[in-house]
Amino acid sequence: MQSLPIEDIVPALRKCLAENPTVVLQAPPGAGKSTVLPIRLLDEPWMQGKKIILLEPRRLAARAVAARLAALLGEDTGKTVGFRIRFENQVSDATRIEVVTEGILTRKLQQDPTLEDVGLVIFDEFHERSIHADLGLVLCRQLQSVLRDDLRILVMSATLDAEVLAQTLGSDLGHAPVIRSEGRQYPVDIRYLPQDDPKAVPVNMARAIRKAMAETQGDILAFLPGAGEIQRTQQLLEDGAIEARVLPLYGDLEFKAQQAAIQPDPAGRRKVVLATSIAETSLTIEGVHVVIDCGLSRQPRFDPRSGLSRLETVQVTRDAADQRSGRAGRLGPGISYRLWALPQQAHLIAHREPEILQADLAPLALDLAQWGIEDPDQLSWPTPPPPSAFAQAQLLLEQLGATKQGRITPRGKDILRLPTHPRLAVMMLEAQAILQPALAADIAALLEERDPLARNPTAGADLHLRIDALRAWRAGERSNADTAILARIERASKAWRRILRCEPDNSHAEHFSPGLLLASAFPERIAKQESPRGTRYRLASGRKAVLPANDALDREPWLCLADLDAGLNEGKIFMAAPLDPEDLSSRFQVREIVAWENGVLSARREKHLFGLAVRTELLREIPDAIREEVLCQAVREEPGLLPWKESARDLQARVMSLRAWRPDEPWPDLSDATLLASLEDWFAPFAKQVKRKDDFARLDLHGLLSGLLPWPLPQTIEQLAPTHVEVPTGSRIRLEYQWDGTAPILAVRLQEVFGWMDTPTVNDGRQRVLMHLLSPAYRPCQVTQDLRSFWANTYADVRKDLRGRYPKHHWPEDPFTAAAVRGPKKRGT
Repeated sequence: MQSLPIEDIVPALRKCLAENPTVVLQAPPGAGKSTVLPIRLLDEPWMQGKKIILLEPRRLAARAVAARLAALLGEDTGKTVGFRIRFENQVSDATRIEVVTEGILTRKLQQDPTLEDVGLVIFDEFHERSIHADLGLVLCRQLQSVLRDDLRILVMSATLDAEVLAQTLGSDLGHAPVIRSEGRQYPVDIRYLPQDDPKAVPVNMARAIRKAMAETQGDILAFLPGAGEIQRTQQLLEDGAIEARVLPLYGDLEFKAQQAAIQPDPAGRRKVVLATSIAETSLTIEGVHVVIDCGLSRQPRFDPRSGLSRLETVQVTRDAADQRSGRAGRLGPGISYRLWALPQQAHLIAHREPEILQADLAPLALDLAQWGIEDPDQLSWPTPPPPSAFAQAQLLLEQLGATKQGRITPRGKDILRLPTHPRLAVMMLEAQAILQPALAADIAALLEERDPLARNPTAGADLHLRIDALRAWRAGERSNADTAILARIERASKAWRRILRCEPDNSHAEHFSPGLLLASAFPERIAKQESPRGTRYRLASGRKAVLPANDALDREPWLCLADLDAGLNEGKIFMAAPLDPEDLSSRFQVREIVAWENGVLSARREKHLFGLAVRTELLREIPDAIREEVLCQAVREEPGLLPWKESARDLQARVMSLRAWRPDEPWPDLSDATLLASLEDWFAPFAKQVKRKDDFARLDLHGLLSGLLPWPLPQTIEQLAPTHVEVPTGSRIRLEYQWDGTAPILAVRLQEVFGWMDTPTVNDGRQRVLMHLLSPAYRPCQVTQDLRSFWANTYADVRKDLRGRYPKHHWPEDPFTAAAVRGPKKRGT
């Protein structure tokens, strides 16, 4: 321990922690910060015999760090030093240093919000910016500020910008202090090997490893994006009879296989370790002097638009590439091969993006709800969660029954007790209710691990086949699935069965309903087939997804989708289970739909499951209130449905004129806009007569409008605004009233008003009509409101013109004394 560089800063760190509640430590990989500092700080006066919690971002690192710390104390893990990871722990009453993965700290905080037995929380490798580390840090800081001002927080990082982090973690008195360790990094010779086809990752890596084997000494650590590329690279190397032991290293491996990769080869053979980014930090892999970096990593990306996460292969960031290369210089001078061109290095993003910006935030939102936080802005985050993704997470929790109006429910507290995503926790709770916990354990394990039938091109997407493959393998039968993946799935299922307190069930999945359990976890992924034997399904979320061609599931009208990609336009279904919607009848939403469609009033009852129609039946009886509402809306959207005959329009115009002329009287507003706005008052009572478009024609619109006139206006209107005026010939000529209250128009042939002295009036003599005097051909020849003046001053000129054009008609010189006539002269006159 004395030889590790971190020892140089221990005195300064002790002093700093004694005086400050939060400290940032920046130290390069290999300095010893994980394996020395917890022991050195264990007996500080401010610890008062309490525990240290050391957070590691990965299970493999947590085990390895705990084992190293225990070995330095000459003990086995589980005594002074223990660890807690998902499904496994080695701790005792004597344990004072607990190495945990980050989610474990969050659960400990929820169960014991004061952390009364904890004196120091150390966040190791914080530069990886996992969502659990961010959440654990903000909760610890709030605890520190509200209840535990004696709680110390130490944030350790190799590459994060310490000054920025210290400022974020600061208080009103200034930013948190920063302690730096220079470390002891041996020189690393970085060599760039650009590839002709960067996408051929296994081939490129195998070629680079053979080159390094020929040019260098010592063990080789090769970084690849995922387990698939690792397995293909291992196959290429072993097929080529490489003279080294090839060992994989990734999170899903059994512990013994992981240890084999980390420790020196017992026979002294040269070792090639094929690892994911799990080997970037915390772990010291004995004997490594050469690193080969393909420049890629696999990161989860959450799409708030689809509500789905998917793994994406992305370029490493510059700090990750530097950390990978640094692994070659931990034990002595080393060599790092980078499988890209030197100019490309300058274009790498400087730091990895915090997971909180990309992850599914449902677990985070539920943890905050349990903590009593509805608005994440109440906390001081290193990076705040995106508002849109957080809102979507809150909506999902409401749908799952975990929260109500932002507050955690009793069901939500039950969900938190299960160490998994809220969706899968809900599925397990539902499974216990219907006595199928073993099935839920198998499904959860399958969903959390990789698909065991991924390499079987004929397997299709049916989840039943995966469950049957697992259960057949468990029973010792042969299986066409990937047995290594099945082994990992069974380990996870066994852990879940232990938590759910149930025995394994090896029955065929068809005897149960995996689709029903999936639907409890993924209600928005319930999907209905768009056409019989089609591959396209519409999800309850509104999106569409497609089965692979010729998949046997295309005979199923309903599915619940366990795994699909986000897609740009529509998702691709990778795993699903048939679903009988009747099994969820208690969740049906019944809608009685009355609608005006294509000129017909239709009524039907629809049963929906999360917005997808399950069954439809016609309704014989339509409630009056709904009928009236629908028909009124139909008329508003299509006003031409109302049968506006001339008599109804005349009445409308007469009332509107009197409303303008006599504002002190209660003449109603019968304008089109007001009538449409008040359909419920005058039209709705007659809606029973309407079933289809033709029925509107039988409505007495004149009678309906007359009914809107209060007594005694129906009698008064005939006196004040008569529909016709009798002219000297005895003809009854229609008056054309105007809505704006201007003078009504009397269009009459000039010859029929000979002998009339004055302009006729309406509105009790207060309003002269506007006379349109017409020729025998009914063309206007004069417009006037002063008939006497017209006879005296204008008629002579008009007479000259009309005599020339209509010589057979009577055009007397004296219109005052002439008799009115209807037509041309009679013979002999």
